[in-house]
Amino acid sequence: MAVLTTGMPRTGPAIPAYVPQGNECRLFETAWTRRLPLLLKGPTGCGKTRFVSHMAARLGLPLVTVSCHDDLTAADLTGRFLLKGGDTVWVDGPLAQSVRNGGICYLDEIVEARKDVAVVLHPLTDDRRILPLERTGETLEAPSTFMLVASYNPGYQNILKALKPSTKQRFVMIEFDFLPRGQEIAIVAAESGLDEARVAPLVDLARKLRALKGQDIEEGVSTRLLVYCACLMGSGMPAREAVLAALIEPLTDEPDVKAALTEIASAVIA
Repeated sequence: MAVLTTGMPRTGPAIPAYVPQGNECRLFETAWTRRLPLLLKGPTGCGKTRFVSHMAARLGLPLVTVSCHDDLTAADLTGRFLLKGGDTVWVDGPLAQSVRNGGICYLDEIVEARKDVAVVLHPLTDDRRILPLERTGETLEAPSTFMLVASYNPGYQNILKALKPSTKQRFVMIEFDFLPRGQEIAIVAAESGLDEARVAPLVDLARKLRALKGQDIEEGVSTRLLVYCACLMGSGMPAREAVLAALIEPLTDEPDVKAALTEIASAVIA
């Protein structure tokens, strides 16, 4: 089943902190106003999910997040008949709930879901803005308060897992990447409470490890992992131990690669 979280509209101090990389906030607001679906692409941990949470709170909209995975089917999103108290009743999935009630439905890492999910999304991402529920014969019309947002990591795409051009071209797209060095240092320091002078070497190490993506490691160090590492250090853990636990171990299971990454870390972290 889909893993989802829901949130009520939030304003003021409850808005999640987010540092814009460009015009993405204005583009999101424009897409919301014009009822356009939005697709976010970028590496793991670069801030896509935080951005969606920030914008939902900023616009005062409820947010439903679905973490897509290999077993996620169209029925998980739209709904299914279930037995309740001896009766068979229809239960909306998270996507159908959002279409009925309005707000933002965010499909995180949509490329991980089964291929039948894209077929369900197509009528929602053109001028029809409808969600047919074949099992009930009902057709839901998306209200003006509904917005579909999806994300994916192009670095994980392969022949078996890739968004078709016919799907991509139904969305307005925003490309994300990791923040520039100075901004990333500021973010990690603010999120972890560790001072910027101690965060700076961690960010420098992350940038070196990211350069190895596609060679020794599949994915680079995310900003999220940097925050975890800084939190460990802020709690008194020695830097080398924190780096091993938060920045190296999550990247690889290969002993040789781990040893090489540890060597790089030793040259950067005092």
